[in-house]
Amino acid sequence: TGSVSSECLGNFLRLTLSAEYFEDKYLSFSAVDQFGIAWEIDEAMASQCGYTVTYSYWGNTEFRASALSCHSWLEKDVFTVTIQIKASHAHDMKNASTHLKSASCHYGPWSPRELVCENNYMEVSVRREVPQIVQDFIQDEPEDWALAFPEAKAESSVWQIVFHQPEEKKALLVTDAWHAGYGLNTTDTRILLRIPYSAAQIQLVKAQGITFSAVRSSTFYKQRWMILMVDTAVACPVDGVDYINKTIIWTIPKYIQPLSAGATSFKDVLVEVGVDLHRLSAKEMISRKYSLSNDLDTITIKIPIGAEGGYYKTSVSNRQHGTKYNINLFLEHQWEDNKWGLTKHTIIKEIETPFEQVELTITNNTNLSARLMNVTVGTFLPDVELMSLTFEGATVTALEATQHGYLTHENRYANRSKTYAIEVPFDAASIKKEYTREDVVTYTLNVTLEFIIHPTSETFIIPVVTVSAVKDTVLPSARGFCDEKNLYLIVPHGSVDQNWLPFLSDQRLTPEAAQKYSYSLSDNGTHLAIGVPFLSPHVDYEDFHPSGVMASFHLTLKDGITLANRRNFSISCRFSPSELMQCLPNGTVVITAVTLVGIEDMDTSLLTLRDRRCKPILVTEKTATFMFNANTCGTSRKFNSTTMTYENDVLYFRPGNDTPVYQLKCVCWYTIKQTVDVQYESKNNPAPSIMPGFGSLALSLKLFKEKSFSDSYTESEYPVVKYLKEALYFEVELLQSEDARLELNLQDCWATNSQSSDSHPQWPILINGCENSEDSHRTIFHQVNYSLRVKFPQHVKRFEVKMFTFVQGTTLLQE
Repeated sequence: TGSVSSECLGNFLRLTLSAEYFEDKYLSFSAVDQFGIAWEIDEAMASQCGYTVTYSYWGNTEFRASALSCHSWLEKDVFTVTIQIKASHAHDMKNASTHLKSASCHYGPWSPRELVCENNYMEVSVRREVPQIVQDFIQDEPEDWALAFPEAKAESSVWQIVFHQPEEKKALLVTDAWHAGYGLNTTDTRILLRIPYSAAQIQLVKAQGITFSAVRSSTFYKQRWMILMVDTAVACPVDGVDYINKTIIWTIPKYIQPLSAGATSFKDVLVEVGVDLHRLSAKEMISRKYSLSNDLDTITIKIPIGAEGGYYKTSVSNRQHGTKYNINLFLEHQWEDNKWGLTKHTIIKEIETPFEQVELTITNNTNLSARLMNVTVGTFLPDVELMSLTFEGATVTALEATQHGYLTHENRYANRSKTYAIEVPFDAASIKKEYTREDVVTYTLNVTLEFIIHPTSETFIIPVVTVSAVKDTVLPSARGFCDEKNLYLIVPHGSVDQNWLPFLSDQRLTPEAAQKYSYSLSDNGTHLAIGVPFLSPHVDYEDFHPSGVMASFHLTLKDGITLANRRNFSISCRFSPSELMQCLPNGTVVITAVTLVGIEDMDTSLLTLRDRRCKPILVTEKTATFMFNANTCGTSRKFNSTTMTYENDVLYFRPGNDTPVYQLKCVCWYTIKQTVDVQYESKNNPAPSIMPGFGSLALSLKLFKEKSFSDSYTESEYPVVKYLKEALYFEVELLQSEDARLELNLQDCWATNSQSSDSHPQWPILINGCENSEDSHRTIFHQVNYSLRVKFPQHVKRFEVKMFTFVQGTTLLQE
């Protein structure tokens, strides 16, 4: 099928499974023999039978089969391999699709001895026609016949193998060798031995400083009436790769003792290098900047890291993102010696360079006009996939993230690399919004991306924090005004102050605080309205003037999370001197002195009149109130033809200083003689009378959720559950009347234990318009002021009752 392609590469067949079709699928491979029987290939069977599975360039899966694999069919110089591939999305291979791929490859001519070093096995095959070896073909091997021949005689139909180890020689029958993981086979012309790298008889030998995995063995087989013995030694390099100056240097000794035993003369026939089992010409080597040197004893191959033919793959070290360069080299070395004639040694070497950290680029592509935060992260290799996102402590998949406003896009490029884009609206709940300057809001995206690498399943994370400053705010503004006794600020809400809090100095202005200081406070969702009396703790007094006192009221809006100052508003008005001084007709003078902004650390309790023995009768942090007779406390008097003038001063002295730092002059004028003309006219008016009448009035009784009387319970919210002694806020309103002359008065109000107003028991809440004096928790009346909802305050009455229940003795009464 198009999803599986085949390629004949010398003595290998390679099948390539396309990543596009087999991505995210579980795979199983089976070899089909010439009788149609499928043998499932596991890791042990692969190394025993000559099969290799690798993951090639960014996702493709490769399957390689040796020409002499267990289930290949060899006829003359053509070998045929049939492989069954199953693919499923389930680990148990349920509902797997099956793909059958068969291919025939020509390979020849065969050398007398062929050695293969694959990733997962070593393989040696020799011609059966090779004559019997002389007894001294390997050092100190003269007893091989004595060891092997009795066994061969006992089971003459079964051939066997003898392993030569430094401490002993070990003979295995073919069945025992097979059970030990060795692969043994014969064809009409060749004998094969295949050895996994985990085999017990493997020795590590050194040749010119390079380590080899080696097996020295002799294989005995019966051919007609003869018992013949051949050398089936094999050796493959384990190391020999160095990385110097961004260059891979692979060194291979040419003649290794286990392979050259018994030979005395050598001659190179061919040295070729390839990538992915494809041979490279000298011209191709030069264009890729590869170099090959064939010295007397070694072959050296040099590859620049990053050169054509290899590829980078993603890797992780200490949770850091990086890459490793991979290249699948192979070397074919052919030589002649006076023992074997021609030997062909094929070495397949997958080289992977050490980890190198790679910094990823995070690009902020925020679209201010669309109010979208857009961040691109990359560039990644194709083996990386976005797995999850973590924000505000929650981890979700990329698909689940869409429910939170996060959209992810994978951008692929021509070279198969890719980036990931994360798009989030400014208004997403996880985007932090912060007012930084007068007209700027910063939006902060803080998300951690977790990626997975295929096929190793390694993971790594990339924290992404981007900040976008936007000039699109509507800030709250304010207008202020004063009446005779109060200062007011009206603050229309903007677009950024939903979570801002009002503060007066360091005091947060809550409904409870407003009630404590007798301030008015309301917020209808569009406007915040605050009113404070002239003589209040949060009013500042700036100067005195005959025309009045300059008073200021400052309001600060703070961030609800950080408590950072966001906006400041103030209103200043000049109030009449009469707000500080009263001259009563009986000669009593009442003066309220206030502290001025410019005088530091003023103790109002130390304020005095001219006679320092006259102290204030009432002191607060900012005021001191004096009450005295005009003829006392050092008051001076002046007379003219029409008025009497009384003068005194409120003074403040620093300790040890007789010069006042504060002086408030107070003057009272009394008219000596005054004539008032009053016009009087007598008229007979009828005596007032009240005419009783009958009619109907529409009333409503509502229960509200809080003291502000802004939000009442709806019908769907009943019954309302309250705890004992919890406040209940009731409002009675006269409906359908705009007659300002009418006033609603409550006479009697009582509670019952059922919905019937006549049922018993009963408990009076209001009696003749007053609270029940026998109630331990008195009913509290609340003042009703004009508002957008209440146009006629005289038509509304509000009162507060503590939650209670009916009991008889100690028993709770229920309906």
